[in-house]
Amino acid sequence: MKKIIIITAIFSTGCASGLSSMQSQELLGYESKGLAIEEKSTGTAAVLGLLPGGGSFYTRQYGFGALNLLLWPYSVLWDPISGYNGAQEINYFATTTSVNKLKNAEISELDDQLMKKNIDNIQYINKKNDINKKFSYNGMPY
Repeated sequence: MKKIIIITAIFSTGCASGLSSMQSQELLGYESKGLAIEEKSTGTAAVLGLLPGGGSFYTRQYGFGALNLLLWPYSVLWDPISGYNGAQEINYFATTTSVNKLKNAEISELDDQLMKKNIDNIQYINKKNDINKKFSYNGMPY
């Protein structure tokens, strides 16, 4: 019975699946441009995963943290990985949200310049392409 509980816990404790390869590349691209936001430390999340439910609690997965707390010491097999992946996901979504806000603000300012006729259409298109390139993760405009 105990083995069934442990196996069930391993497959149901929300071991955060981590980022897709595309999301990982995107996050690395933003990091290289200095645009990444680290809301949660992946290292801290992994280390806290060695404590009863620590990685899950740190990454705001409270239900899984409680379950991992109950399944400790077995949860040390998956909670450090789950904590690491959870922190990485939090950082990815914080980064993409921040990048979109910054990009939208710059495009809005550019739109205002066009409306006020401070720039012409050609300048607008060139500057908008520059903004898209600046905030793309791989340097290519969308």
